[in-house]
Amino acid sequence: MDITVSLSQAVADVLKKLYGIEADAKSIVLQDTRKEFKGDYTLVVFPYVKQARKSPEAVASEIGEAVKNTLPEVAGINVIKGFLNFEIADSYWTSFVTEKANDECYGLKASDEKEAPVVVEYSSPNTNKPLHLGHIRNNLLGWSVSQLLAANGANVKKVNLVNDRGIHICKSMLAWLRYGNGETPETSGMKGDHLVGKYYVEFDKHYKEEIKQLMESGVEEEQAKKEAPLMLEAQSMLKRWEEGDKEVRDLWEKMNGWVYAGFDETYRRLGVGFDKIYYESNTYLLGKELVQKGLDMGVLFRKEDGSVWCDLTGDGLDQKLLLRKDGTSVYMTQDLGTALLRHKDFGAERLIYVVGNEQDYHFKVLKLILGKLGFEWADKVYHLSYGMVELPNGKMKSREGTVVDADDLIDEMEKTAEEMSREHGKNDELSPEEQKHLYHILALGALKYFILKVDPTKNMLFNPAESIDFNGNTGPFIQYTHARIRSIVRKAGEASTSEIQNSKFEIGEKERGVVKVLHAMPETIAAAAAAYSPAQVANYAYDLAKAFNSFYQDTPILKEENAELKHFRVQLCAMVANALKNTMNILGIEVPERM
Repeated sequence: MDITVSLSQAVADVLKKLYGIEADAKSIVLQDTRKEFKGDYTLVVFPYVKQARKSPEAVASEIGEAVKNTLPEVAGINVIKGFLNFEIADSYWTSFVTEKANDECYGLKASDEKEAPVVVEYSSPNTNKPLHLGHIRNNLLGWSVSQLLAANGANVKKVNLVNDRGIHICKSMLAWLRYGNGETPETSGMKGDHLVGKYYVEFDKHYKEEIKQLMESGVEEEQAKKEAPLMLEAQSMLKRWEEGDKEVRDLWEKMNGWVYAGFDETYRRLGVGFDKIYYESNTYLLGKELVQKGLDMGVLFRKEDGSVWCDLTGDGLDQKLLLRKDGTSVYMTQDLGTALLRHKDFGAERLIYVVGNEQDYHFKVLKLILGKLGFEWADKVYHLSYGMVELPNGKMKSREGTVVDADDLIDEMEKTAEEMSREHGKNDELSPEEQKHLYHILALGALKYFILKVDPTKNMLFNPAESIDFNGNTGPFIQYTHARIRSIVRKAGEASTSEIQNSKFEIGEKERGVVKVLHAMPETIAAAAAAYSPAQVANYAYDLAKAFNSFYQDTPILKEENAELKHFRVQLCAMVANALKNTMNILGIEVPERM
């Protein structure tokens, strides 16, 4: 049994026996002992002092002695005022390592395919532009949260909703018709998503010029935005699309096809994927049916201009538009339809939407409307709200062409990884093919780790130069640590499969520190999954790599003369390498065998 579980149960039993205090073992909080004190786990006894009617020091001493007499794993105790520190015997730690060293799935729970799935939606791109840095955070977070939940035993389904229709798509289509001269990905040499994004920017440029001209003729700015000929034509195109106009639909299919091919290439490079892809063009009609249902139920209402709304003022919000006056749908319309379709497809235990925090209001409204429409599963909708990504030079704007393109960023990261690797001499023994693969996984490791180590709820500043450093809290530092450990295990010439016959040897303080970090891995993954926070896993991996490097610098491994102790240390190395591989895999990061 895990020593923390045993300790908690022993403390609960002692509290009842000594003081008549009823305490559930799960409510007993044990902390890691602070480094300046001797011990492994600390119990704060102040909550029990009043009922025990004794001083904190007396209560701590009595509990400690009683637990020590109960648990052979407790080698000693010490009391600092109301803090009781338990020192765990070396034999427990060595037994833990020898028992778990060859468990490749240590810390992970098998996913139960029989359980109702947890559906995680992420990416959700618009087909009017390529993926950019903001999409990268979304994709990496969605993929990693999916991996994390699966590592904690959930049956996870990864889905993507492609926003393939709407006014923004029509803007790119119209600009291509006006200014494209028949340009294609083949004739331009551009990826399809880049080409379509080029015309989204082109639309905005000409649209702003029309607004300027109207304002110069005396039209107010807001009115000019509505009356600009390009915008009116784009709105007309959207209406024709919803009416099934063949010419508009054919152009839409052609340009979206270009974008999908581009997206697939970027997803492949990022190492993310999906179990199912939904398209807004296939779900918005179901959303419209739900709107009609809401009208029939009296939950929604129609204004004089024909637009349809939901009144949420009684819920502390405002009125929400669901259909425009011309009958065209909005984002909320298709999200209602997609939610229902997804529920029918999966019967999900949870529906998790990985979407930026600027959409917090949107998902509050989505849950409320689904509830008002009578869907009991509305409470299963969960918005995993995350902060924005900025660069040192500020925010990005797609329509102004100031975004950091995902493909360009990956290219730049790979180039930087190559330069840094050559500078540090970390690729000298590799073949050209192995070097190319190493640069790619280092680049992606740097990018993914730098983004995922930040708590999802926080805004973040992405600095490419800092992310790829081989020192500090970075992906490459952890990747290099893994490669170093694998080298040690190979040089040891043993797979660490035999059992240690005599585990009475002492282990050093830094050695013990590594074992304790490993010991906390299952609990860390469970807590991270509960919080939907890959950041907790990322920072755990860093703590483990840091603890190992401190141990490695201070402790002989291959040169250890005691054969039993040497074998134990090789086992410990193998276990650390496996833990780093598994935790980094949750983040979608590959770790190299050699560097």
